[in-house]
Amino acid sequence: MTKAGFETLTLGSRPEGRTLLTADWVLGHRDGAHRLVHKGEVVFENGEILFVGHHFPGEVARRVDFGRSLISPGFIDLDALSDLDTTILGIDNHPGWAKGRVWPRSYVEAGPYEMYTPEELAFQKRFAFGQLLLNGITTAAPIASLFYREWGETVAEFDAAADAAGDLGLRVYLSPAYRSGGMVLENPGHIRPVFDEQRGFRGLEDAVRFIERQTGRHGDLVRGMLAPDRVETCTAGLLQRTDAAARELGCKIRLHMAQGVMEVDTVRALHGSTAPVWLAKSGLLSERLIAPHATNATDEDLRLYAANGVSIVHCPLVSARGGNTLNSFSACRNRGINIAMGTDTAPADMLMNLLVGLITSRINDGVPDRVRSADLFDAATLGGARALGRTDLGHLSSGARADIAVFGLDDAIMAPSIDPITTLVTGGSGKVTRASFVDGRPSMLFGEVAGIDMMSARERIQKQFDGLIAKYPERSWAHPSVAEIFPPSYPIESSAHG
Repeated sequence: MTKAGFETLTLGSRPEGRTLLTADWVLGHRDGAHRLVHKGEVVFENGEILFVGHHFPGEVARRVDFGRSLISPGFIDLDALSDLDTTILGIDNHPGWAKGRVWPRSYVEAGPYEMYTPEELAFQKRFAFGQLLLNGITTAAPIASLFYREWGETVAEFDAAADAAGDLGLRVYLSPAYRSGGMVLENPGHIRPVFDEQRGFRGLEDAVRFIERQTGRHGDLVRGMLAPDRVETCTAGLLQRTDAAARELGCKIRLHMAQGVMEVDTVRALHGSTAPVWLAKSGLLSERLIAPHATNATDEDLRLYAANGVSIVHCPLVSARGGNTLNSFSACRNRGINIAMGTDTAPADMLMNLLVGLITSRINDGVPDRVRSADLFDAATLGGARALGRTDLGHLSSGARADIAVFGLDDAIMAPSIDPITTLVTGGSGKVTRASFVDGRPSMLFGEVAGIDMMSARERIQKQFDGLIAKYPERSWAHPSVAEIFPPSYPIESSAHG
């Protein structure tokens, strides 16, 4: 790969003066849609794009040639993993209720506790943000599991997360997640919700104060988003207050909904309908709402989403691992529903998600021509920007923020192609990401991330994960050993020397 001019960039520092990037391909934008520019140029200054096209007429302070690559708008990930992913533990270990995925009554009565220290939680955010930048993700709405928490997320860890975003150079939409209830395993296979609405109200108040204090920090990289946990763990009162707070703050709400059998069954038992129908009756479906994952949405649910401007966050990899798919991408798009993308699992590989999304869409449609690679790429850029209400993100054109990802097209494992988008979606991965610029700042260059040594951080994260696994017996039904909860894929032979 060409690296001409690379030495003129300083990792983590916004360059002074105009910067011109060039490559074999640039994904520009015109008349509301992406356009491929062959041998194109992108010029930016002070975090803003000035020019996309050929033969920039002005003076520049530096020229950087990425050679056989695609210069693209950075990906927008609206369900971005920000803790240690445990969904991988459930891929081959079933049923979930027996594997520590739901609190058993014995654990609740003993008193749920934080399974990570504040320092561990802060470091997880920093590490996860680095992983996002390595995969060309420049805007993220963090997501974490509350299974391992005393109740909700804390203001302290999100203050640390905001600072990590500023240090590493990642655009984020965030606030501490809160809930008014949780799922409890009463007997094998018998799960029911328990509620403490006042605790949910306190969590919302904390989130509002966080957003008021943090929005606009770090050069406006940090903005707020209210994040009630999941629809089945929220009361009507909590969601009504959340909606009112979002109106006052002028921010979005992310609420996981229509995403699984347990949720559908729980909400129907509590409210006599699906979650979207329940919320629609209270006027709580609107363009403020961003709703992962819609894999269990009915036709009526999707009609309500479309009628009320709700955006879906499509996370095809984590859904397909669990045997679920969005049915279907083309059907949602044809209804006029805005589709954004999320990763929601490890690896935080948006390109892998786009490929799984393409495959599952075509399987569900039964024909190959309703969804193209470009449609998924649009969702990961333009769809995310629309969900956030940002006209200056998700595309490369004059006046947009300089949030840019560079993907190599010359990796030895990739097939040659005349079309860079199809090449990347069908044969690429996050490992071909060469650079991530956020607001004109090079936050990741050729595998190095500003503000963190990812290789040494990975060792520290492994120790945290090992510590979490050791605690699984006390939070699993009947308290089996770790070996019983998570048996190995194949028998393990111990070393002859112990």
